[in-house]
Amino acid sequence: MHLERLDLVDFRNYARAEFTLTPHTTAVVGRNGQGKTNFVEGLAYLSLLGSFRGAPAEALVRVGAEQAVIRATIRQPDGRETLVEAELNRNGRNRFLVNRQQLQRSRDALGALRVSVFSPDDLALVKDGAGERRRFLDDALVTLAAKNDALRLDFERALKQRNALLKQAGGRLDEAAAVTLDVWDARVADLGERIGYARATLVARLGPLVDEAYRTLAGGTHEVALVYAPAWRSIGLVAALAGSRADDLRRQLSTVGPHRDELDLSINGLPARTHASQGEQRTLALALRLATHRLVCDVVDDVPVLVLDDVLSELDEDRATALLTSLPDGQVVITTAGHLPEQAKPEATLRIEGGRLVE
Repeated sequence: MHLERLDLVDFRNYARAEFTLTPHTTAVVGRNGQGKTNFVEGLAYLSLLGSFRGAPAEALVRVGAEQAVIRATIRQPDGRETLVEAELNRNGRNRFLVNRQQLQRSRDALGALRVSVFSPDDLALVKDGAGERRRFLDDALVTLAAKNDALRLDFERALKQRNALLKQAGGRLDEAAAVTLDVWDARVADLGERIGYARATLVARLGPLVDEAYRTLAGGTHEVALVYAPAWRSIGLVAALAGSRADDLRRQLSTVGPHRDELDLSINGLPARTHASQGEQRTLALALRLATHRLVCDVVDDVPVLVLDDVLSELDEDRATALLTSLPDGQVVITTAGHLPEQAKPEATLRIEGGRLVE
């Protein structure tokens, strides 16, 4: 599978633009602030059904417009063409279509186009709080299997109901509220256990791939480890919720569960968040993305479009060369405001100025 064409209409700073991509490497060049990352955001939206930068859908609609359209033409290995579209409305529900047929549920579009984005913002995966690493794991699970999106949403709904009940109780439970809380505890525990198992399985598979990718990028004998071991998994989430009930009632929120978990990252046995240099942190973030991309290739028997969004400018020459020479086969898009290393070898180069594609 490869992306043949991407059309953006009233998306971010694009009034209308049509991008034709090669099956191998396409370079997208232009000065900072011209729309290169907006192009990447549109491309990735159809994979994640959301902005990889965390922006709400209404922020993606061009100023002065009421609707943005993202349209991707995908060529399948057997030669068939698939058209995937997203209509993002400033007011009202968004629509997703495959081959001109509207989907009843947006998540039915998941898997039609898979995209792996490497971005300078990935440094947050290592440097920022636990929420960034939880989102990384859950986004990877959704890319591996669309059903995980429903699991995540169901857990978030159940957790919201439990928190609402805790707040309503005001620190004290009568008999009826206690019975209702038992029901939500069971629901949260069931969904949370499934998320915990999925995350643990993912981390076990990712760990060796991340270690290998880091050694390739950095050289040397660094040892990288990923550990996902929330305390509640050792006793079960039902027991953990029961043990935290008094504290949850006092604080009026759920203090235990997948929404509070941490993924610990270490380099040579030391916490990467606090002990690694920024160069080591950036390399680890790249290794996380590269390992996930390789795992998706293995599991789903499909090669996602791999996007390097201004990543090369953040790396020294040796690491940039190591990254480019270690990329797996498949379609690659590289954006840059500067010079491309010789190893990039793009088949086509697209230039962007002010939200327009120019010759």
